[in-house]
Amino acid sequence: MKILMIGGTGIISSAVSDLLLARGHELTLLNRGASVRSVPAGAEVLVADIREPASVKKAVGDRHFDSVVDWLSFVPQHVQTALELFEGRTGQYVYISSASAYRKPTVALPIVESNLLHNPFWEYSRNKIACEEMLLDRFRTKGTPVTVVRPSHTYDKTLFPMDGGWTVVDRMLKGLPVIVHGDGTSLWTLTHHKDFAKGFVGLLGHPYALGEVFHITGDEWLTWNEIFRLTAQAAGVEANVVHVPSDLIAREDPNWGAGLLGDKAHSVVFDNTKIRRLVPDFTCPIPFAQGIREVVAWHRADPKRQAVDKAFVAIYERILERMKRAWS
Repeated sequence: MKILMIGGTGIISSAVSDLLLARGHELTLLNRGASVRSVPAGAEVLVADIREPASVKKAVGDRHFDSVVDWLSFVPQHVQTALELFEGRTGQYVYISSASAYRKPTVALPIVESNLLHNPFWEYSRNKIACEEMLLDRFRTKGTPVTVVRPSHTYDKTLFPMDGGWTVVDRMLKGLPVIVHGDGTSLWTLTHHKDFAKGFVGLLGHPYALGEVFHITGDEWLTWNEIFRLTAQAAGVEANVVHVPSDLIAREDPNWGAGLLGDKAHSVVFDNTKIRRLVPDFTCPIPFAQGIREVVAWHRADPKRQAVDKAFVAIYERILERMKRAWS
């Protein structure tokens, strides 16, 4: 197939790019050429800014693609621009949404694709919901060949699972307290980007994927206490955990809190039956215990990757001081 990816060198999309090329597809990446990740060998690159439609029209010309994958639309106006550029020029427009769009807490687990979408805490998720609604209406009214994919917490070797990233691991290495929201017992799903790619690539060009929504996630469910324990273990230490109510974190740092109250503070596990119906070879063999060792090793390989965020440390210390006063 001829695949165009808007983006294609990000945390999730880089693994998709690699797998598409390994399977012999013709891959074209449309981006600004500014990613820190290198372009995979064999991919064509069209340098253009999707926020500047004229540059995209010039770069793409009159070409058609079997699938166009949009990793970079976050609000309805972005989607509208993408449709104006590619509607009628592809057999499938794949929109990357987010599993954070599901209502939390959910009424039942595991989550299926028909669960209600609602997130009053996080604007990012509300915008994704609006984009989905716009696209599915376009499919119903105009027959636009749309597929919506909702990744959950998908990571590669560059990404720690907790807010603060290396800054939190640096505290672990120094024996300093690290914050786990709530009591740490809510369940969470982490997906290695190579596992995600196998499910995703199977949807491209699939006729039964049109007009449908799929989440693609790992099958391993971990508590946040276990996630922090495994992260510390990969770093060769034990974590000195302090449990902090999520709403207290949100009061001290609204940005951190939005992702907690709107997503991570709740148990989130998924039923992957739907994706496996269309992509029966989709499996997730990479456990987090293995993946987090890759993340720690990547950061340790270069001191520049071990930068400590002083602003985040200040937030941390402020929250810990609040907790100390509450205990005294």
